[in-house]
Amino acid sequence: MKPKVAFICVHNSCRSQMAEALGKLFAKEVYESYSAGTETKPQINQDAVRIIKDLYNVDMNQSQSSKLLSDIPEADIVIKMGCNVVCPIVPGKHIEDWGLEDPTGKSDEEFIKTARTVEEKVKDLANRIKNGEIKL
Repeated sequence: MKPKVAFICVHNSCRSQMAEALGKLFAKEVYESYSAGTETKPQINQDAVRIIKDLYNVDMNQSQSSKLLSDIPEADIVIKMGCNVVCPIVPGKHIEDWGLEDPTGKSDEEFIKTARTVEEKVKDLANRIKNGEIKL
């Protein structure tokens, strides 16, 4: 069975949504991707939606929405996006913090940089799971 990965940040509208989308795109054979937050937004950050659509041809408006932690299954692996505030406490067998800056309100360049970093990290996570570096 594939491990479940939860990408967590406070609002579940930008970085964690990007991670969910890119996890589904690049790592679906290794793990299941979910994202959630302690609060939700009425819609996903539309700059993030636009950038992910431009770069990867994935429409997050179609496939994803802002979710609470209680809306997703229990995760084996919990990835915190890097909350400057207190990150939600979520139980998991493996927990790490990616420490990503929130690009909300910044330029497209910042969103693209964040998306590329998330892509790299999502792929790296898949490799580490495949190689047995993460004990579950």
